[in-house]
Amino acid sequence: MSGENALSKHSVKKWDLHLREILTAHEETLLEVARLGGMLPAARVEKLRRIAQIALQEFDGDLDRILKQPLTQAKKSLKRFPGIGDPGAEKILLFSKTRPILALDSNGLRVLGRLGFGEEQKSYSATYRSAQAAAQEDLKKELKKDLDWLIAAHQLLRLHGRQLCKTTTPLCTSCPLKESCRYYQEMTSRRRSARTAQ
Repeated sequence: MSGENALSKHSVKKWDLHLREILTAHEETLLEVARLGGMLPAARVEKLRRIAQIALQEFDGDLDRILKQPLTQAKKSLKRFPGIGDPGAEKILLFSKTRPILALDSNGLRVLGRLGFGEEQKSYSATYRSAQAAAQEDLKKELKKDLDWLIAAHQLLRLHGRQLCKTTTPLCTSCPLKESCRYYQEMTSRRRSARTAQ
């Protein structure tokens, strides 16, 4: 769970902070909560206050209302909150079990790209859309029926990217997916060509 998401039910319950109370809480109280989520707690305090302000002013404190909106509008509403872009909005919709979306973090995106789902583009957003579209084409049945499967897929892709399919030093020889991995096949082919050229 990322630092942005670390403000868990436990931590909110411990201090029993609600939206209006967040806006009026003492700085030190919010710092205690923010420290539970990791780095830069002072900046996160300001973010918490901004989140509470947006939730109250724009959604009357009813965040469930956002989840009931059509997909495009729900994503747009969620992106009103600081630090939430398309991937974050999609993760919220997936983990709240309101939308069957293959939400990806950077680790999962890297894994799918290396496996051959989509193409690397000039921007992260374009690469994200390319991989997501390619994977969704292959996963039509699962996307329509099984939110738990999609959540597990998100978590497994993320874990695989963090532990094996690392950014700069992937552990391809230990990977159970290497035989069907485009990246591994390309790297193996390059190594053979380099040895042949010597």
